[in-house]
Amino acid sequence: MGSSKSSVFILVLHLLAGALSESLIQLNNNGYEGIVIAIDPNVPEDETLIQQIKDMVTQASPYLFEATEKRFYFKSVAILIPENWKTKPEYVKPKLETYKNADILVAEPNSPGNDGPYTEQWGNCGEKGERIYFTPDFVAGKKLPQYGPQGRTFVHEWAHLRWGVFNEYNTDQKFYLSNRRIKPVICSAGITGQTARPLCQGGSCVAKPCKRDRVTGLYEKGCEFIPGRDQTEKASIMFSQSIGSVVEFCTKKNHNKEAPNQQNQKCNLRSTWEVIQGSEDFKKTAPMTAEPPKPTFSLLQIGQRVVCLVLDKSGSMVADDRLNRLNQAGKLFLLQTVEQGSWVGMVTFDRAAYVKSQLIQINSGTERDMLTRSLPMVASGGTSICSGLRSAFTVIKKKYPTDGSEIVLLTDGEDNTISTCLNDVKRSGAIIHTVALGPSAAKELEELSKMTGGLQTYASDQAQNNGLIDAFGALSSGNKAVSQRSIQLESKGLTLQNSQWMNGTVIVDSTVGKDTLFLITWTTAPPQILLWDPSGKKQDGFVVDKQTKMAYLQIPGIAKVGTWKYSLQASSQTLTLTVTSRASSATLPPVTVTSKMNKDTGKFPHPMVVYAKIRQGDLPVLRAKVTALIESVNGKTVTLELLDNGAGADATKNDGIYSRYFTTYDTNGRYSVKVWALGGVNTASQRVTPQQSGVMYIPGWIENGEVKWNPPRPEINEDDLQGNQVYFSRTASGGSFVASEVPQAPIPDLFPPCKITDLKAKIQGDNLINLTWTAPGDDYDHGRADKYIIGISTDILDLRDKFNDSLQVNTTDLIPKEANSEEVFVFKPENIPFTNGTDLFIAIQAVDKVNLKSEISNIAQVSLFIPPETPSETPPETPCPAITVNSTIPGIHVFKIVWKWLGELHIYQ
Repeated sequence: MGSSKSSVFILVLHLLAGALSESLIQLNNNGYEGIVIAIDPNVPEDETLIQQIKDMVTQASPYLFEATEKRFYFKSVAILIPENWKTKPEYVKPKLETYKNADILVAEPNSPGNDGPYTEQWGNCGEKGERIYFTPDFVAGKKLPQYGPQGRTFVHEWAHLRWGVFNEYNTDQKFYLSNRRIKPVICSAGITGQTARPLCQGGSCVAKPCKRDRVTGLYEKGCEFIPGRDQTEKASIMFSQSIGSVVEFCTKKNHNKEAPNQQNQKCNLRSTWEVIQGSEDFKKTAPMTAEPPKPTFSLLQIGQRVVCLVLDKSGSMVADDRLNRLNQAGKLFLLQTVEQGSWVGMVTFDRAAYVKSQLIQINSGTERDMLTRSLPMVASGGTSICSGLRSAFTVIKKKYPTDGSEIVLLTDGEDNTISTCLNDVKRSGAIIHTVALGPSAAKELEELSKMTGGLQTYASDQAQNNGLIDAFGALSSGNKAVSQRSIQLESKGLTLQNSQWMNGTVIVDSTVGKDTLFLITWTTAPPQILLWDPSGKKQDGFVVDKQTKMAYLQIPGIAKVGTWKYSLQASSQTLTLTVTSRASSATLPPVTVTSKMNKDTGKFPHPMVVYAKIRQGDLPVLRAKVTALIESVNGKTVTLELLDNGAGADATKNDGIYSRYFTTYDTNGRYSVKVWALGGVNTASQRVTPQQSGVMYIPGWIENGEVKWNPPRPEINEDDLQGNQVYFSRTASGGSFVASEVPQAPIPDLFPPCKITDLKAKIQGDNLINLTWTAPGDDYDHGRADKYIIGISTDILDLRDKFNDSLQVNTTDLIPKEANSEEVFVFKPENIPFTNGTDLFIAIQAVDKVNLKSEISNIAQVSLFIPPETPSETPPETPCPAITVNSTIPGIHVFKIVWKWLGELHIYQ
């Protein structure tokens, strides 16, 4: 028997390899399998889109194969077809594939014409991205002049998604100075082109010469680098895969290390190919000697949701009122969270399993009430998790195949026989969501959710934290349209003494209001409940369930928009309040919050990162106040303010992804994560803005010596964006993680300051250099660093590789501020030549009070440009330099500055 368990555990370890991401992608013999491309339910039905997706991947595979020196190709792809599209015999039911774990989403643009493909990247260099976004028009090939062939663009975005590389262009700074020359932000330097400024009117543009700013030495805003249509340079895909000759990533040999782009800033001047070479994919493969096969495709159509609750009723569920709290959370799930039309069954277990309800389709409140009456009311006996799971498989098979079905497994007990059913779980094709209740829940639970793509959550015995209700509230379907999903607006708890009041407000914004439910729970006796809508009208009609110790009120129709007020009074007991709702309209996307950790396990002294993504549709919501609560198995809760400032743990500023490092471990074991988000209140600039494209929008091409402009990129009119100035409140579960190797108290300080990633430099006044950056902390992005070390050099690689040997700036008067504050430091370079045309490179290292040092910051650059003296009389018009590349000498690319007077445009071959 021991050898059997051992073999099963080896299987589990194999399944969990790389399981930090929700993606199902596996690399098998150089081929990527399990790629999921989902068509959004709001995309109008169009069968040709399916073939266009196939064509895109088929074109991309050989391009990827050659670009990676015959290492990788696309082997198998599943295409998820919306439930509301017509069924066909060739469409089969998904197994573990869902919209939640889709790697690529094809969805309508957030505004007409904004079809730029992009990839969500929450992490830093070398960390996998979250998801690629395409629009139907892009996939259909309607945007070829602007973005190039679809297959090539897919490879560009795949590099973001799979290997965590970044763009080698810069939409905010398209040129930079180097040795007094203006250079375009390109990679490699062998790309040829021309500078011009588009003058556009009525949808068409004419080329005008660029003007040079006499102060900065750079071109004035609006100047573009226009690549030539005919090129010979092969790199780089992360600059512009749309250039016909480009078939490679930049390498260490041809990478432009000076260019101020994201790849250099985030990847420490490493080329994209160097980052790819450092990936796990690269390390475990070798180049193929034969041509790869073409990709294969499976067509999967989402069906009705099938879910079975598997609930622990063993004797330990009596402790800490767990069984009653299970009933409260179960009722919320059955009355509110699970969607209309879903099929729901129920199994309970102790040493054996008991079928409490076969699958019932929820069509009205009748079925919901019937299921709530099946929740367990008595706890006794031991714990056999496998009995519960096998019984659930039987329940589901009576009506549907288990493939793609869901099981919600809750337990508070240990079970040393759980490994005996892991093969059954694998074969079932079911998705298992796990809820670990209390400190002693089986350690193997996380394995079940990881191997099946389910959600893993943990709820402590601290009732005031509302963890169990939050866990069940997070179980809305990932496959339904967002307008059908339950959205949690509030989740709070408080222990009251001596007739105290629990007072507060809940914001019901214009994007929600349908099926709004107020749920109150208590631990001993019903409290006094007062609720007023935004007009001040008192709300009556709460349904009181004294046995389960809960009361709830369903608001009919659409709840009034505005601030709802509540007051709850009780003595010597704990109360909780939960408010859920749904989208007010199928056409107005609701504001949503999703949260997760960067990993499922944390090993001291490595930090974790907590993320919260706030969206309205696919538009990022900015300037919200976001707070994470992280509770350990000891019951200790840490509160973190999450930030979207592009510093510390936050990869990109103003992308609607809020992040923060977590370092305050206090014990080994499970930690739960919960996020609160508040938007629009006391924040006049609260708004939603469009996501930027991941591939470069080509402004035009040089063809036969002339500029051929593409249509101007559509400008987004913020007045047309739904959701401007949305005032909202949301809560969301971020799941759970497991910590290990945490030492006993007192826990030593082993966390250094985090790397500074947003260092900027500019010339100020009399050859002074002005530096700005976001302050790191004593422990990553918390607290206050002790000091800074600033190094300068005229050689960018020397500064990166020999920072300790660089010339150090006197920072005696530079006292670090609190983490996430803006730092400003002005200095005059000494002991280093700094004359007209000098390029100076600068980096910073932070040091904490125990002398732990951060990584070296991103490297900032300044170029001293002394403008020519202005003649006393009116000067002639300023010449405009045109940039081209002389590539007549093999292997040598020389930028030339050629002056032409304004008013005359010259195209250089």
